[in-house]
Amino acid sequence: MTFNIRIGTILMQDLPLMSRRLGLEPDSYSKRWSVIRAVNGFSLDRKVHAAGWNSFFMAGTITASALGSIKEGSVRSALQRIFTKVRAEDFNCLEVTGIVARRFLGIPYVTVSAHSRHIQQGYLLDHPRVRQAGQTAADWV
Repeated sequence: MTFNIRIGTILMQDLPLMSRRLGLEPDSYSKRWSVIRAVNGFSLDRKVHAAGWNSFFMAGTITASALGSIKEGSVRSALQRIFTKVRAEDFNCLEVTGIVARRFLGIPYVTVSAHSRHIQQGYLLDHPRVRQAGQTAADWV
């Protein structure tokens, strides 16, 4: 399935139990990530809070670049690099905040920017070890 990734798109790790519990409609995007259908950052926060959970938006911007013009393949390649960075921080969600086409010496490339998000039940952001344990448990499922 092809997706039109654009600014405001929310991607979440494949966590079927969490998706069902929060009433989200995910569409598989890559091996471990899904695009949350018909949700932007504000409506995601409303759904999460309505279920009694919390959504955290991380201030730091994550960027990655890929060769090529703004096409699905180039954006997907840049997003794969971003997924690696978000997963290393043990966050379970991200929001695309920028997609820019540029050229260097005539060679086109795309830069994608995103912010990490994390959805959890507690109102205080879990310690990285706790988030890592949750990621490990999700990998086994």
